[in-house]
Amino acid sequence: MHTAFKKTTTFLNVGGVSSKKVCSYQDILDYLNLTAANDAFKMTRPVLDHTHRTVAQLDIFLYAILAVIEKSQTFVPFIWIMMTWHNERISWDPAQFCGITQISIPESMLWKPDIFISEMTEKDNSNRNPYMYVFHDGMVRSEEDMRVVSTCQIDIHKFPFDTQSCTITASSAVHADDEFQLISSSNSSQLTKFSRELMMPLGEWDFLHLSITKNNLSFAGKHWDQLLYTFTIKRRPLLHVINFLFPVLFFLCLDLASFLISDHRGDKLGFKVTVLLAISVLLLILNDILPSMSNRTPLIATYCIVIFALMLLSVLETILVMYLMERASASKEKQKVTDVQDKDLFNCNTEEKSQTSCTCIFALSSNDSSHELPPGAEVNSKETGETRVLLLILKELKEVQKTFNLLLSSRDGRPVTEDWITRLNRVFFAFYFISVVLFLSFMWKEWSS
Repeated sequence: MHTAFKKTTTFLNVGGVSSKKVCSYQDILDYLNLTAANDAFKMTRPVLDHTHRTVAQLDIFLYAILAVIEKSQTFVPFIWIMMTWHNERISWDPAQFCGITQISIPESMLWKPDIFISEMTEKDNSNRNPYMYVFHDGMVRSEEDMRVVSTCQIDIHKFPFDTQSCTITASSAVHADDEFQLISSSNSSQLTKFSRELMMPLGEWDFLHLSITKNNLSFAGKHWDQLLYTFTIKRRPLLHVINFLFPVLFFLCLDLASFLISDHRGDKLGFKVTVLLAISVLLLILNDILPSMSNRTPLIATYCIVIFALMLLSVLETILVMYLMERASASKEKQKVTDVQDKDLFNCNTEEKSQTSCTCIFALSSNDSSHELPPGAEVNSKETGETRVLLLILKELKEVQKTFNLLLSSRDGRPVTEDWITRLNRVFFAFYFISVVLFLSFMWKEWSS
């Protein structure tokens, strides 16, 4: 098939004459007639019969996870691609070339499969391996490192305890499956094991698994082989837990502890409002972390919004309690004034009047107004009995009013309204505490599932 170009050199030894063949890689290139100027090896698919399919074995290994950008739904891995295919135009006998079984040549000298990644959004500018290996049986192997900027459907529902699965699809851009067949030489477990040995477990993400599936794409009556490499990674949540989740939880505990502050002091409301503003600042930080659009509401957003709503409800309850306490205090002061005025309410003399007439003036202070009985004309001694009966009736009415005022009094001298407000505050604290415990339990269950 080829005319062998051989170089031999004879070495003289002390004990006699012996010959030893000296071979070089250039000898193989000359034998194959493989030079940079020979376009026959790189212009067309390397088959002797066009009906033969070129079978390429592809393996992709993970070196590192450079970035996972939630806002732009971008996955940036650094991968190692190893591809092997058969070139029917290249072969030699190692015995004729001092046992040389492989050589390395510039990749521009031979045809190479046009493998591309479907999800890639940016051109790779990293340094490529300029050489490929050629074996004596016609097998060609290409190895290169690549920084891939690809799209990925990132689900942040369980952020920061989320697990993501991003896929890289490799296929030929020109050759259909009747000309070019793409297969994987390693299974999923082998790819996962070797990737774990290659990569360094640094950064925000942990590599869990690499799986491979084969797909066939149909378009315009033709079919293309595709290999889908799915990278499963898990976020390391410690940084987000310390910087975000714990501070929100601490503020919630402070809000619970604020119930121990007396309601009579105005600084309780100021303290609660300050804690509420601190939560608002953390919500702004969360807005910078999470993407603006998502298929499902992130649990961390639910976590912050519900805690914010509970604390807002706590502030409103404090405002209501302080308002009721002010009303109770005003009512108590008013009752004291009423009791003082009740002592002078009844000023009529109930003893028998020796005079022929008398005038009774009554001050009805309950409505902060005075009413004076119309001064009667001089009453003779026959009307003295009727006047005494009217005075007794008025006296009984005032006793009934005093009894009614006593019913509005509480035990130990405190108004009933204050006792009712205290009970309301305790009931709200119990409801608040139970709601917080149930909500945190629900969030832990959802995040850990």
